[in-house]
Amino acid sequence: MIDQNKDKSIEYVKNKTLEILNNTEIYKYKGTVSKLLGLTVEAKLPGLKIGDLCFIETQKGEPKAAEVVAFKGNVAQMLLLYDGAGIGQGSWVTSTGSAITVPVGDFLLGRLISPLGEPLDGQPLDTSNAKFISVEGNPPDAFTRPIIKDKFSTGVRAIDSLLTFGAGQRMGLFAGSGVGKSTMLGMIARNSDADVNVMALIGERGREVKEFIENSLGPIGMAKSVLVCSTGDQPPLIRMKALQTATAICEYFRNQGKKVFLMTDTVTRCAMAGREVGLSIGEPPTMKGYPPSIFSWLQRVLERTGTSPKGSITALYTVLMEGEDVNDPVVDTVRGIVDGHVFLSRKVAEMNHYPAIDVLGSISRLFPEVTDQEHQSSAAKMRTILAIYRENKDLIDVGMYQKGSNQKLDLAIDLMPDINKFLRQSIKDSVNMHHTIDTLKSMMANVDI
Repeated sequence: MIDQNKDKSIEYVKNKTLEILNNTEIYKYKGTVSKLLGLTVEAKLPGLKIGDLCFIETQKGEPKAAEVVAFKGNVAQMLLLYDGAGIGQGSWVTSTGSAITVPVGDFLLGRLISPLGEPLDGQPLDTSNAKFISVEGNPPDAFTRPIIKDKFSTGVRAIDSLLTFGAGQRMGLFAGSGVGKSTMLGMIARNSDADVNVMALIGERGREVKEFIENSLGPIGMAKSVLVCSTGDQPPLIRMKALQTATAICEYFRNQGKKVFLMTDTVTRCAMAGREVGLSIGEPPTMKGYPPSIFSWLQRVLERTGTSPKGSITALYTVLMEGEDVNDPVVDTVRGIVDGHVFLSRKVAEMNHYPAIDVLGSISRLFPEVTDQEHQSSAAKMRTILAIYRENKDLIDVGMYQKGSNQKLDLAIDLMPDINKFLRQSIKDSVNMHHTIDTLKSMMANVDI
């Protein structure tokens, strides 16, 4: 009898102890590092979930931020947001129990911040009245999204006339290196009719950030812009977060009823960062080494933009075409997600034609929805002239074409100087969308082709 009572007493103490431990914050949210390989940290913490932000104590006393990205058995795999200096075997790991949050508000306008919401321009952020939101978000419900009917002015003649955007449309900007992507983004930021511009600079060279702010944006563009920057020397997870943070900031301003414009430079470098993340936690590589998860991740993030019952986010996602490869998996994936694409051509740039937009290779899927019949007819005529001239350009250049042989080609040759003048635009030119469309209509009014 004494032994039975003793067993019951031990069992009672054991259960009571477990009950106390289960209700203790330290037990719930603290663990220790069991493995560190590169930027991947393994630790056992009860109650963790994917996306939780954790802090790992170091010998120097400065905790290192990490995010839970996977589970391997009962061990959580975390990726460090920055470096792992000072982390040792058995270092304490503390979970916040929530995803990464950033401060948002009007105080962000004109500022350069990191993907974690830290100021990068040397000035403190006044977050006393800030709202903190998660960088993870859900797309607007498919059935409550308003239909896009209003035009969105970019201030670039070639786009506003022949590739007209709708407010809330998502477009891809596809280009190789050095053909004017960043310059064109700066032009749009200065001249668009958006209330707020949000730019995600992902994997940029460090020297280019200040150049972009001062040369491409200028004081006018910067005044209504928020820049989220993660340079190429930073770890892959923080580069991925740049796109999520920029999108979350856009969602905040959209919920205020504003017309927001999101520019991302570039989605390709964000996908490359995702490739590093996926491979580091053991995902199988597929096309060009990209893990399968990166393509579904891109779909989720890009779907967060667009219209909502309160406002709109018009998005322009820049995609770097390595070696002008249009069949690159990231190029193909983004092109299938967005509502149209603008191609920048190296051949057009070599002719000193800027912006170097390949009009015939570009399309806006919402062009018929946001333009009137006269505008559509005028744009179709100009496209036809460009196509006829391009098809016969080699004959014209070598002098083999005799004028009078083809009436349509004669018309194209006569009109091309005016068309090229119309489509060219200097960096400092500020144009009005209504004036651009009226000019297009008047140019094509008497053209019969």
